[in-house]
Amino acid sequence: MAIFGLAACAAQPARQPSPVGTGAPVIVPADPGAPARTATPGERVGRTPRPTVAADVRFAEAMIPHHRQALEMTSLVEQRTTTPAIRTVARAITAAQTPEIRTMTSWLAELGRPAPAAHAHASPGSPGYGMATEEELNALRAARGTAFDRLFLRLMTRHHEGAVKMAGEELAGGRDLRMRLLAKDVYSGQSIEIARMRAALEALPA
Repeated sequence: MAIFGLAACAAQPARQPSPVGTGAPVIVPADPGAPARTATPGERVGRTPRPTVAADVRFAEAMIPHHRQALEMTSLVEQRTTTPAIRTVARAITAAQTPEIRTMTSWLAELGRPAPAAHAHASPGSPGYGMATEEELNALRAARGTAFDRLFLRLMTRHHEGAVKMAGEELAGGRDLRMRLLAKDVYSGQSIEIARMRAALEALPA
């Protein structure tokens, strides 16, 4: 009987493990404004990289010098203010934007494109995306105490508003996944910092 039982078991076809997640359809998200679709059986979802387009390159090449100027401004803080809120904001900006510069620089290198060598200040009449002029930076370097705090917050708020605008343009026209994710971080992170800087400006003594 034992032999018969083993033979009967051997005669049964081996059961194949069921693929994970086959009990429900897989929805593939589309670009903003486009309808989602259902994945076909066996389709690999989310593994096809999006193509890089000119908007992605423009975003990285413009945001690197933009970030560099922000870091130049935050480097002035420790020696020119004793206001804790200003120092907290400056440290948060430095912590966020330093690795973002490295990410964008590395990404451009993969495309065979060098990162911009330095930051260019906004010229009169150009949009500038909130970039400070050389005259404004000189005034910031010369300021101390409350005067520094007020000028720093005004310049950096405008600077952040420009970065949010740039990030929005990348999200609207860019295709590269890494640049779009970075743009989302810039958009959300700097929007929060704008609110904090506006509150800090209102709290300064008249």
